[in-house]
Amino acid sequence: MGVTTLVFFWQLTIGLDNEAIFYIYGFVPGKYTLGELSRHFTGENKLFSLLSYMFLHGGFWHFLGNMWFLYIFGDNIEAHLGSARFLGFYLISGLISAMFHFFLNFYSPVPTIGASGAIAGVMGAYFLLYPRSKILTLVPILIFPIFIQIPAFLFLGLWFLIQFFNAAGQGTGAGVAWWAHVGGFLAGVALIRLNERVPSTGTQEKIVRFTRKKNSPKLQVITPVAKDRGPDLQGSIELTSLEALTGTRKMITIPWGFHKPLYKVVVPAGIRQGTRLRLRGKGRQLPGYPKGDLLLKVEIRNAL
Repeated sequence: MGVTTLVFFWQLTIGLDNEAIFYIYGFVPGKYTLGELSRHFTGENKLFSLLSYMFLHGGFWHFLGNMWFLYIFGDNIEAHLGSARFLGFYLISGLISAMFHFFLNFYSPVPTIGASGAIAGVMGAYFLLYPRSKILTLVPILIFPIFIQIPAFLFLGLWFLIQFFNAAGQGTGAGVAWWAHVGGFLAGVALIRLNERVPSTGTQEKIVRFTRKKNSPKLQVITPVAKDRGPDLQGSIELTSLEALTGTRKMITIPWGFHKPLYKVVVPAGIRQGTRLRLRGKGRQLPGYPKGDLLLKVEIRNAL
């Protein structure tokens, strides 16, 4: 998000309608298939465009919409994959998205820009990993806006079907690369499946070890899971050995769709590894059950 925002500010300085930038750094299928167009670009530019296109945007609402969706869905996927793998996942999703667009618009001379394809990959991963989480959605009823909570599998499933039918019916109609969205979404699903088969290299642990501060983060993102069909959820909270010895206070957030509540957690002094802190009433609400609790397992890691 930070890199994309910096690029957008750079675009503002040179003009958001600068077509030369779109052709140089955007993804243009004709760069690779049309001789008259291809000869104006170097091999290095053609390779770089496969990545640079996803950091450009055509306007403020294009940029804001993409970053909003990345903010909503990205943190859960990053928490699942780890920061290092998430970066690779995001870029590969964008690359596969470009390939879908390329093979279905083989000779197009029109530049494609935007993070939508890569973010569609994030949404595909969210669809697979968190299908029952709730997405707070604005639904216009006549002239009255109403917010309702929709399960992620329904929200994202409908979103995918809209992209697919638009792609099948219009291709790149209305200036939208529909097939890129479809390809990105399918790439996200496939890459999450592939990730389950790829062994850990320890890269994420090395990054954490060399960047760790004396204290664990004051605000921690919790991705809770249900171990059974009951209302209770389970997660983990990270502490250093000093924090476990002296006690501390933390803030946690549970990011599900638009709804990202904050909770204060008081950690008593002398707490041990593996102890579970119970946050009453912060679990799931299931029919026939009182609202469940959130059980946070204490993970103590020594600070460097």
